[in-house]
Amino acid sequence: QVQLVESGGGLVQAGGSLRLSCAASGRTISIRALGWFRLAPGKERELLAAIRWNAGAPYYADSVKGRFTLSGDNAKNTVYLQMISLKPEDTAIYYCATTEVFYCGSNWWKSALYHNWGQGTQVTVSS
Repeated sequence: QVQLVESGGGLVQAGGSLRLSCAASGRTISIRALGWFRLAPGKERELLAAIRWNAGAPYYADSVKGRFTLSGDNAKNTVYLQMISLKPEDTAIYYCATTEVFYCGSNWWKSALYHNWGQGTQVTVSS
C-alpha cells in the first residue's frame, strides 16, 4: 500500500505562485505513475499533470500547460507541482494519486486508473 500526503496549498493572489508537494510512503517501489488532479465546486475532477516513472515526458493539461511544472526528489519520495501565474479559476482542492500499473502508448494518461489518493490540499486564488 502507498500512502500519499499533499501539502503546500494556501491562499494566494492572482498572478502568484505556489508549490504543492506530494510525499509518498509505504510500498513506493510499486509506483509506476503519478498524477495531480483538482476538484473545484460544481466541476468535474480534472487531471492536470501526470508522469510515468522513467518513461517519457510528463503530460500537462492545456489549462495548465506553461504554468504548472512537475519535478521530483527521489531521496524524499516526493513529487512537486510548481504553479505560477495562478488564476482565480485555479481555485480547487488539489490531489495527487499513484498507480502501480504501467500504461503504454502516447496517450497513456487518458486510460490510467489511479489506486492511491492523498487527502488533498486547498488552493485558493483571489482576484
